[in-house]
Amino acid sequence: MTSVEEPLRPGGRTRDAARTRAEILDVATQEFARAGYDGARVDEIAARTRTTKRMIYYYFGGKEQLFTAVLERAYGVIREAEQQLDVEHLDPVAAIRRLAELTLDHHEQHPDFIRLVSIENIHGAEHIAASEKLGRISSPALDVIRRILAAGQESGLFTADVDAVDLHAMISSFCFFRVANRHTFGALFGRDLVDPGRREHYRTMLGDMVIAYLTAERAGD
Repeated sequence: MTSVEEPLRPGGRTRDAARTRAEILDVATQEFARAGYDGARVDEIAARTRTTKRMIYYYFGGKEQLFTAVLERAYGVIREAEQQLDVEHLDPVAAIRRLAELTLDHHEQHPDFIRLVSIENIHGAEHIAASEKLGRISSPALDVIRRILAAGQESGLFTADVDAVDLHAMISSFCFFRVANRHTFGALFGRDLVDPGRREHYRTMLGDMVIAYLTAERAGD
């Protein structure tokens, strides 16, 4: 795409770059989550921000790059929360429960993240695969899990030899399903999986499942 020169605000003043990018990403997140990648329109995103389509192209280059930036920020939020999780003072069982609870709470609080991930899966993860930034931010999340698993095995609390990626998938799948399938599950079974009154029940349930997996005796062990 031909480069776009930075537009000027009335009076010749440029807008603050960080604030402008953040505003565009906020609205783009909502629009992509609402309409999907194919249905979202840059014109609509521009209309809902205090900027122009030209400015969006200046900062992001185009719709594809904008969607990638939205994904990068969405994944970055949860990865940062995982990195900042203070579990060093906790025993491994309490630490892994806390990590599972953080994931459950984050997914519930960020339904747009769930929709964005679902949309990206429809597109074969092509934007994630092409993003160097997303490749870098995925490893720290697993490092947190590996440290907890290593401490649990060293202390004898965790008896199973568990792969960090498998455990991450186990935790994420429950948390993701709970939000992504809320409406269909409710229509079929008459239960709202994100009912605030049952939140603690599901947080405990998830922790119990994870700990049972980590302490289970495997055949042939």
